[in-house]
Amino acid sequence: MSLAGKTLFITGASRGIGLAIGLRAAKDGANVVVAAKTAEPHPKLPGTIYSAAEAIEAAGGQALPLVVDVRDEASVYDAVDKAVARFGGIDICVNNASAISLTPTEATDMKRYDLMHQINARGTFLVSKACIPHLKKAANPHVLALSPPLDLAPHWFGRHVAYTVAKYNMSMFMLGMADEYRDDGIAFNGLWPRTGIATAAIQFALAGDEGMKHCRTPDIMADAAHAIFSKKASEFTGRFLIDDTFLYEEGFRDFEVYRVDPTKPLMPDFFVPESIPAPPGVKIG
Repeated sequence: MSLAGKTLFITGASRGIGLAIGLRAAKDGANVVVAAKTAEPHPKLPGTIYSAAEAIEAAGGQALPLVVDVRDEASVYDAVDKAVARFGGIDICVNNASAISLTPTEATDMKRYDLMHQINARGTFLVSKACIPHLKKAANPHVLALSPPLDLAPHWFGRHVAYTVAKYNMSMFMLGMADEYRDDGIAFNGLWPRTGIATAAIQFALAGDEGMKHCRTPDIMADAAHAIFSKKASEFTGRFLIDDTFLYEEGFRDFEVYRVDPTKPLMPDFFVPESIPAPPGVKIG
């Protein structure tokens, strides 16, 4: 199904996975609200809301760049109001904005703890809440969180419990809202990568330039998100999907196209349960 004419409200869309999802939708002729904090160029991180908007329009879509802090209620509601005024409604909400700190308990300062929980958890709840009244009016409304399956294996918690709980909160909101809004026909789902994705988080917070070579491009997440949005919302909700497994089920077979460097082994991401095996022919690590 084409997303032509659909309006996507995407948080953290100035770069990385959020931008990739916006660009994929733009190829169909979608409207994309670039809701992020970066208005001025960052010395290390690429892209601003304005450069993202330019790329989206060059790809064939319409863009509305808005400075949004997902922690701030007034900022979020103002952005949603501006999106509806510009495009007439909201069809898809993507909760992509996230903060990360892979630190053990004693090494996690409370400022970083608060940031992760305010952006990941509170931000997801707030943005979803603000969009829901408009999604109720949409023909095939979807809410997607870039969050993992709810696997309660202790090793995911013991390594970096503050971050794990912040990400799992995003997933629990999708699970709860899927049930709460089932009768309204709004889909709430989670999407998560099997491997590292070549983003600023990998480059600057986790693995550096060398680590980027062991990743897939954000395009795999964008293609998976597009496939999710093409599903009938009233029937496809409350799911937690791994990018390559879901795409394989949808008929995708060539996963080599997503590799940054085909000569390097793929780096596994966190939170992928052993119960969700990789597609045939895909080797991790």
